[in-house]
Amino acid sequence: METTIYNTQGKSTGKISLPESVFGLPWNSDLVHEVVRLMNSNSRNAIANVKTRGEVRGGGKKPWKQKGTGRARHGSSRSPIWVGGGIAHGPRADKNFDRKINKKARTKALYTILSRKMKDGEILFIDSLNITAPKTKDAVAVIKSLSTIKGFDRLVTKKVNTAIIAVDKKADAVTKSFNNIGNISLEEFRNINPVSVLNHTYLIVTNPAESLKSLIASAKPAKIKPAKVEKAKVAKVTKTKTK
Repeated sequence: METTIYNTQGKSTGKISLPESVFGLPWNSDLVHEVVRLMNSNSRNAIANVKTRGEVRGGGKKPWKQKGTGRARHGSSRSPIWVGGGIAHGPRADKNFDRKINKKARTKALYTILSRKMKDGEILFIDSLNITAPKTKDAVAVIKSLSTIKGFDRLVTKKVNTAIIAVDKKADAVTKSFNNIGNISLEEFRNINPVSVLNHTYLIVTNPAESLKSLIASAKPAKIKPAKVEKAKVAKVTKTKTK
């Protein structure tokens, strides 16, 4: 499949061929949901923490004797059923939210999301940004020029997470120029993931020939040599004569 490459003025400069195995996959909602859920769980920080009955100060003295008072027996006033006592089954900061994500599943989910965004016309390929000095004015001018391309008019809106710009290699001038634009994120293409792509409306890829090189290489199916099957050795059984 082919798509158009634009420059920072919003004009077409050529075509680029894209692999079907990356940008032509059918939508798989179950896979995407599972990978995004696991990634969000891995990025979660356990902050909420409550004290158990053993961590609440006090409560060392038995409130009253075990028998003879007519009241229920208690051993500590810091029991969870007492006011001011510890909390049972509450959130703990030492809880582990890490979940394992299969590498193939994560890669397939990213390709599925890229395919969907490509189908919806939300991926834009540009040759280069051509920003040599850190100036926010130049970055805003680039965004305005790209918004003139059909289907990318929402680039100029102030909606949060409007676009993520994936560059082949970060440069200080480009990074500093886009830092002051709140709805635009800048990331190296090799670091994009399913969550970052889904959280933004548009994906802008700069220098696609270099940016897609590693992605296209990883999309090629690896040749697997058939395993050698050894013939099972059958032990000879000798019959013994019984008297």
